[in-house]
Amino acid sequence: TSVPHIYAVGDVIDGKPELTPVAIQAGRLLMKRLFGGSTKLMDYSDVATAVFTPIEYGTIGYSEEDAIKQLGKERVKVYHCTAIPLEWNLNSERAEDQGYMKVIVDLASSEKVVGMHILGPNAGEIVQGLSVAVKAGCTKEHLDDCVGIHPTFAESYTTMTELKSEGCGLPTKGGC
Repeated sequence: TSVPHIYAVGDVIDGKPELTPVAIQAGRLLMKRLFGGSTKLMDYSDVATAVFTPIEYGTIGYSEEDAIKQLGKERVKVYHCTAIPLEWNLNSERAEDQGYMKVIVDLASSEKVVGMHILGPNAGEIVQGLSVAVKAGCTKEHLDDCVGIHPTFAESYTTMTELKSEGCGLPTKGGC
């Protein structure tokens, strides 16, 4: 707040992610500053989150639209793909369903990953692991250099080559 001895953490802070883990982390850091001699501040950038619906959605970093707004269209490249999770192959009701993944990179920073999105099973678990990579400055080349674990849904992040700008029969507008 603007009052020197009154602090605010969590969902009351305007423009910050309204997520319980964010509030907990901000509170812990404040406690360490007040009573532990720390100077570390909360980093609100690149906070991973997930929506736990029947088909989960996980995200970290910019959406495609926000990346273009923040960086400029000329700096943004978007890779994407669909994949059929192995467990969906075993269910005749899901035979036509596909998951979707997207990687958004900044061309001005050696294709640094600035956003990752996933729609499919276990998206929350997958994006939690990816959040460490994004926070550490992961690039598209880092993803390409990884050997994917087969057969997993997430392995598609290590083999993704389709550019959204080229169409390829995948969704080209809206969404994540």
